[in-house]
Amino acid sequence: MVNLNVNIGKLALKNPVLTASGTFGYGEEFSDFIDLNRLGGFIVKGTTINHREGNPYPRMVETPSGMLNAVGLQNKGVDYFIDQIYPRIKDVDSQIVVNVSGASIDDYVAVCEKLAPLDKINAIEVNISCPNVKQGGMAFGTNAAGAAQVTKAVREAFPKTLIVKLSPNVTDITEIARAVEAEGADSVSLINTLLGMAIDVERRKPYLSTITGGLSGAAVRPVAVRMVWQVAKAVNIPVIGLGGIMNGRDAIEFMLAGATAIEVGTANFIDPTVTVKIVDYMNEYCERHGIKDINEIIGQI
Repeated sequence: MVNLNVNIGKLALKNPVLTASGTFGYGEEFSDFIDLNRLGGFIVKGTTINHREGNPYPRMVETPSGMLNAVGLQNKGVDYFIDQIYPRIKDVDSQIVVNVSGASIDDYVAVCEKLAPLDKINAIEVNISCPNVKQGGMAFGTNAAGAAQVTKAVREAFPKTLIVKLSPNVTDITEIARAVEAEGADSVSLINTLLGMAIDVERRKPYLSTITGGLSGAAVRPVAVRMVWQVAKAVNIPVIGLGGIMNGRDAIEFMLAGATAIEVGTANFIDPTVTVKIVDYMNEYCERHGIKDINEIIGQI
């Protein structure tokens, strides 16, 4: 038998397969298609301190080998998650990770303080790519100082595993990664979506109500693999790779580049069973190559 167990800081995963926030709901939406207990973990949709309606429609459009989205963190707030969602998913035998977003550092801290007491929430993924209204609309994740500031504040509020999700829309992603590592991040996940745009040439208008949106899917994978490779060499904490993983082969590619675990996002919309297929592929790949422990392949290019 192949050992698929990996560790993200103190967070023990039965296998390296996680789901990307915003593509898997709260997990229960996929329970008719897969056994959630087979996943290493699932990351629930972006959670904010207050209810958010998200951006106006249209906010999703298909693009060549990918999709653009501008959903805008639609969710009912952290209290709704704690009261209504958490009781329904807490007994799943898989790590539950909450993706945390905010418009200010105080927002991030408030969400984390509410999540910290929950026994079955052993990790959070902090999304530092959202607008910081107190800094004139800049995103925390586009400069090292802002990324470090929010990481430090969240670290003080959340004692369990802290994953920071990095934006690819920067000049040097390794600088941001090192900044959050220095302030106590246990892991970094990358990449978040690339900024993109699509225009309806007949109507001569952008497809999205927000004009631009986040590009995900197979089209971004080579960029994501490159950034994971760079960051894995630059930090001493585990890296979680995501960006265009459509099958098991793609997942192994990220691990060879240096990822300890991976997240599956857009592929869930195409095949809701893709995550467990990737778990099976990992096992088969290791057996075929005579590998007894999947940790042996991490960064082995």
